[in-house]
Amino acid sequence: MLFHSFANQDERRKFGGSAFIEFQYCTYKSTTKLKNIVNKHEYWTDSSLYVHVDDIECFHSDYGDIFYGGTYHDLQSGEVDIYGINYYTPAQLKDIILKVEEKKPLDYETILEWLKNGERFNGFYILGI
Repeated sequence: MLFHSFANQDERRKFGGSAFIEFQYCTYKSTTKLKNIVNKHEYWTDSSLYVHVDDIECFHSDYGDIFYGGTYHDLQSGEVDIYGINYYTPAQLKDIILKVEEKKPLDYETILEWLKNGERFNGFYILGI
């Protein structure tokens, strides 16, 4: 299993400490400035989805092109920065859902369900280790 969810933070810590990249919904209003979105966030929310550090290569191999183009804290974009912030807009979320449905990479059912649940938010983040 590539993607993990946890009922609480104790469960996450027991599984792998803090050695994860975290998929997290963006709860800011759509009127929030991009600079604020990429610079103000929390880690370790219970609704997050996680990829353990041991699975990063597999994630990059199967999902690197799907999640290309997130916005970094410096407002640049590109490959997933596994050590930084990657923000994806609601429009990008829709495109990512289509790509996942088309390509069906490893463990796609888990990430697809999480992404579809995220359509009610202002996009999402991939937060690095």
